[in-house]
Amino acid sequence: MTAPIHVRSLLLALGLGLLPTLPSQGVGQQVTLPAAPQPVSSDNRNPSLWNNFKRDLVQEGVNLGACKEGFKGVPGCAETLVTGTPFHVSVGSLAPQNGIAAGLAFAEVYHPTYCASWLDGTQQPPPGTRNPCHWSLNMNAAGMASGNNSWRAGLYVTAVHLSTRKPTPHTPTPGHSTDTVGLCHVKRLFTQPSSTVTFTSEGDSLNRLYFYGLGPSTLPGARTDFGLTENITGINAVIPVNSGLLDGCGLTLLGELNGRFASVRGSYGDSSPSIETVYSNISAPGLAASQGYVQAGEGFRLIPPLPQSSHLKLNYLVNFQQFAAPSATRYSFRRFTADLGHTLTLYSKDIGKPTAPRPPLPGAPERTIPPISPTRDVTGSITAGLFIQESVTNAGHVVPFVFDPTLGGSDINSQTILSSYPDYRFRAPNLLLIHGAFEHSLGKIPIGLFLGIDEAKVGLRRDDISFSHLRHSYSGGITIHAGGLPTLYLGFAWGGNEGHRTIVNLNTALLGPSTRPSLF
Repeated sequence: MTAPIHVRSLLLALGLGLLPTLPSQGVGQQVTLPAAPQPVSSDNRNPSLWNNFKRDLVQEGVNLGACKEGFKGVPGCAETLVTGTPFHVSVGSLAPQNGIAAGLAFAEVYHPTYCASWLDGTQQPPPGTRNPCHWSLNMNAAGMASGNNSWRAGLYVTAVHLSTRKPTPHTPTPGHSTDTVGLCHVKRLFTQPSSTVTFTSEGDSLNRLYFYGLGPSTLPGARTDFGLTENITGINAVIPVNSGLLDGCGLTLLGELNGRFASVRGSYGDSSPSIETVYSNISAPGLAASQGYVQAGEGFRLIPPLPQSSHLKLNYLVNFQQFAAPSATRYSFRRFTADLGHTLTLYSKDIGKPTAPRPPLPGAPERTIPPISPTRDVTGSITAGLFIQESVTNAGHVVPFVFDPTLGGSDINSQTILSSYPDYRFRAPNLLLIHGAFEHSLGKIPIGLFLGIDEAKVGLRRDDISFSHLRHSYSGGITIHAGGLPTLYLGFAWGGNEGHRTIVNLNTALLGPSTRPSLF
């Protein structure tokens, strides 16, 4: 399951542009056409990835010079240490109950000058010339561990296809200021959202997770502990619809194919018993055996263009996934996800951009793609969303409990839902969430106020998902996000019937790229 877009945006959106990896040119980003085919010569060669890496290493060494400038150099020094390229410190929260992790990360952006025609989908160039490359690569790798010996390590490579639309003279139709195309009646732009293909291989080992049983009526005293090791290796594609009647409608097609390998183990040393001492393979399906899955998925995201004067942004996701377990078919299942997010921007203020990066050392050429500076704009917003997830099984099949979504505190992806309840408090194959939030920045300082409400429930059957008997939780707090430094959330949650909680969460985006796969 991908976390609800509206929940993720509340905790992570304030850090947009502040991630430790260089932002890739993703969907919706304006890009520049590569140059026309050029004759092959010694002065116009394809720069190697190795040379690109060396240039960035030189630049990072120059930027670290801020660390020698005393107090005034602290912001620049910290930002380079946490977000620098090609190396930076990686720090943030792992899954709840597994602590803060720290380690080292690598990030590099590479744009080859030329590509083979078969790779770029173009015709053979004239003799003596080469095709300009319309692909840009964003490469990330990270490894980190926490105090309870939990860890995460991953490799992520994203290829972004840059726009190849050629500029054409435009003469508006008499009587019209601009011509529109397609069903959405928007201007035909020279640049278009970009298609991306991402390869991911990530391993996670978590030594303490909670299991209270399945369903919405489990008791707090039924808590047990377990550990989980999972590897996810696969590829996913994001393809915007940039032609035909739907051109400009904000429609994006999604597809994925992954191998998932999950192994459950006991967890000891806590006040709660280990899972195998209380539950069986019947009460906790999938407990007795490790599971390997071939997992496919397809869906679409719709972000329709609305007038800027409305200050409203819609973000709708519909996704279907198939989990096939070749070695134990009774654990095969299908999943449907609908995530309807709405954001009303109350204001947006530009409070200044950070200073430009220091120039490279003498003799060091410019890097292939310059780093994108983080923004320090501040916004206020109201968000509301509806999230539904349902699992479908054949007769005699069950969903392994480790792939069930959870409510309470934060889930295994560190997404907060019903935050006043303990982590992983309710678990079942089906879930419904209604979420609302208000966020307001405090002047020009990097602190924002946050208020939120969740209404949610889980169900063992799809028929159990309805808008009655929802559990609720309220939360309030502050977010701290200074420049490129970690985003910190400090909050207090109350409501429901199981007490209240204080929440401290360090932005998980600092552990690596924002395209990490869901662990369930």
